[in-house]
Amino acid sequence: MPSSISPEALEALDLDPAFALHRGGKLEVRSTVPVRDADDLALAYTPGVARVCSAIADEPELAKDYTWISNVVAVVSDGTAVLGLGDIGPAAAMPVMEGKALLFKQFAGVDAVPICLDCTDVDALVETVVRLAPSFGGINLEDISAPRCFEIESRLRELLDIPVFHDDQHGTAIVTLAALKNAARLTGRSLGELRVVVAGAGASGIAVSRILLNAGIGDIAVADSKGLIHEGRDGLNPVKEALARDSNRAGLRGSTEQALAGADVFVGLSGSTVSEAAIASMASGSIVFALSNPTPEVRPDIARKYAHVVATGRSDFPNQINNVLAFPGVFRGALDVRATTITENMKVAAAEALAGVVGDDLSADCVIPSPFDERVAPAVIAAVSAQARADGVARL
Repeated sequence: MPSSISPEALEALDLDPAFALHRGGKLEVRSTVPVRDADDLALAYTPGVARVCSAIADEPELAKDYTWISNVVAVVSDGTAVLGLGDIGPAAAMPVMEGKALLFKQFAGVDAVPICLDCTDVDALVETVVRLAPSFGGINLEDISAPRCFEIESRLRELLDIPVFHDDQHGTAIVTLAALKNAARLTGRSLGELRVVVAGAGASGIAVSRILLNAGIGDIAVADSKGLIHEGRDGLNPVKEALARDSNRAGLRGSTEQALAGADVFVGLSGSTVSEAAIASMASGSIVFALSNPTPEVRPDIARKYAHVVATGRSDFPNQINNVLAFPGVFRGALDVRATTITENMKVAAAEALAGVVGDDLSADCVIPSPFDERVAPAVIAAVSAQARADGVARL
């Protein structure tokens, strides 16, 4: 079918630098070996390739040595929760998945293939990824709506013996934990002394809450669109029911803003807004991570009137909580030792490595390093690889 978009309309779009950059896509495939003559061709393809295929048929693990599998990740989405745009479908999700693949290569030398699936049924999506998995060394799930994303990741982790990682959950959690460790250090407190309020119980909100609980946070209360999650609240799905059992030990009820009175930390992952009065009601030396994009829950200039440390998800303010600080190094570290999974300890190790990069540069405007700090990826890679070995999930 001919395109309904005129050449003039395309030219107009290309005046926007974002469209101009994306024209033709952001990725290409390049060969890693030369094919200069018949001898090269005979080795790269038939008949030489048959010897390699036969060896792999006899010993499948050789595929990790004699194909690209050990260095390639599938970036998989169904387009149901893309950035702040929501359910825009697989075709519209492709620019984001291409961008993710670009960042894998740029920051950790990992090859990645964007795969946008035209299915949203959990069973169909899991089955499709399982069938694709022999071509990849890892699976990065991306922009899949909650609560489906929890079941999809859990089932894939059970079915596959390669790393499966939902970046919206765990990438955000790793970077948030790293930044909070440094913010706590800056304000002279341990994680165990902090009371946290999280606004948002989607993929990232649940994962951030879980990693903070595992790291020994003092207490944490999580709110969704209906208010604070607590035991006995009606209408909770199984994921929220489990979180209710493990969090909110103070038994708080009501809204996010009510819970912020006297709280040490606010983490926003909801797309909602929080009033200036609520931020002002927090404890002295408070920490505000207003991470919703593109509009933080509270404007950074307002939060800074009351909070000692302010972070956002944006690049135009200090302390950007950016997943790119985590996922390239996490996968590189896992792939380097051919890990069968990514454990909770590996995620915490990645967070500790990230926090450590800041070192003596720690300040209110620097609790997390820049994505362009060349120390970031090596630190995360080394920590994740070492922890994979310690956890017994490494095959190298």
